[in-house]
Amino acid sequence: MPRPDDNQITVAIVEDDSKVRHSLAGILKRGSGVHCVGEFGDAEEALRELPRLRPRVVLMDINLPGMDGVKCVWKLSELLPEMQIVMLTVYDNTDAIFNSLAAGASGYLLKPVSSAQLLAAVRDVYAGGAPMTSNIVRKVVQSFKQPAPAARETENFSLSAREQEVLDFLAKGYLYKEIADHLTISYGTVHTYIERIFKKLHVRGRAQAVAKYLGA
Repeated sequence: MPRPDDNQITVAIVEDDSKVRHSLAGILKRGSGVHCVGEFGDAEEALRELPRLRPRVVLMDINLPGMDGVKCVWKLSELLPEMQIVMLTVYDNTDAIFNSLAAGASGYLLKPVSSAQLLAAVRDVYAGGAPMTSNIVRKVVQSFKQPAPAARETENFSLSAREQEVLDFLAKGYLYKEIADHLTISYGTVHTYIERIFKKLHVRGRAQAVAKYLGA
């Protein structure tokens, strides 16, 4: 397998259906600016190999043999917190969505996906976005419309003023590059701040961080 260029987004696939896995890999190989570095049929193999490959984005199925995809996301989020994970599944029930986001996934797409949709999602999540199929977005939005829980004492997470600024932008839906532009700092520095925020808030991804920020 050819080595990726520094400017390419490296991607790995965790999918047990070999036909679907190879189809996804084919889309990535034909896409510009992305490079598929690994294909895995189960979570156990992915957990062994991904720390070595260190892809920037992972496409993760939920229904895997052995360990399921949600548990795999939990473990990967601990091992590689800088990695972005997009769930790619047929499950559209609320529990599957929120369990995935709580585990650390940053996106949630329903199969089947078009080539354009898949490539756009990879680029979006790498840029700091949260790509989701439209009806998944509606479910997420509806959940935030539920009555708010009783007020509780705000925890002191000791965020610095700059970390609080970055978190404010995350909660407003800004991409990492947009945050960097607004604060006049580098893209890499934004990543560093966000990793610190996740550690201080004891969360595994953007969705959890924003939920805690909003008091969800």
